[in-house]
Amino acid sequence: MSSPYSYKVIKHFQHPKNVGRIEKPDAKASEGSPLCGDMVTLYLKVDPKTHKITDIKFESYGCASNIATGSIITEMAKGKTIDDAKKITWQKASDELGGLPPVKTHCSVLAVDTLKSAIQDYEEKHGLAKPEDIALTEENVKRKLKHVIDPRNGKDILATGAVKAVSIESGIVSIELDMEKSHQFANNMKDEITEALENLTGIKEVEIKFLG
Repeated sequence: MSSPYSYKVIKHFQHPKNVGRIEKPDAKASEGSPLCGDMVTLYLKVDPKTHKITDIKFESYGCASNIATGSIITEMAKGKTIDDAKKITWQKASDELGGLPPVKTHCSVLAVDTLKSAIQDYEEKHGLAKPEDIALTEENVKRKLKHVIDPRNGKDILATGAVKAVSIESGIVSIELDMEKSHQFANNMKDEITEALENLTGIKEVEIKFLG
């Protein structure tokens, strides 16, 4: 019986490139959820003068296609400028691997989304993002919160309705979270939410009000 995977997919699964993490990265992003399926975390080092990606590593939780696409994406992005890396699409990643079974296409989409999120993180931290994308608005706060995963169910805290209210006043973002303050993940959630919002312009403090 023939394998649904190409030789290149199997090769990158068995011997993935650029696996691991970068200590003190210039940018970092995570997409997906280990409780719902696949997850990728990606780290970048970028030359501040040329804006070329000098180092890139990934950590994967998931299937063979997830690992293979994480590997190929890092190989495709390394050495490119962040503008050129933005042009990498899920289709290009899939083609570079010799194709993926239709049911695994989402793995290449996830890998590319993670790369673009890491680049966005870099641009926000280094003054390269569009002002409207980092303005302290409720829309941008909620966009950032979509990347915070609720460990109780493996979904983002907006999709699950865990965030009950968001308000902004004088640079202070207040968030009502449907979680007990004594919950074992409460402090972790507070840290993740604060980290997700830290690049927004003019933010002074993040207040988390735990409900329940």
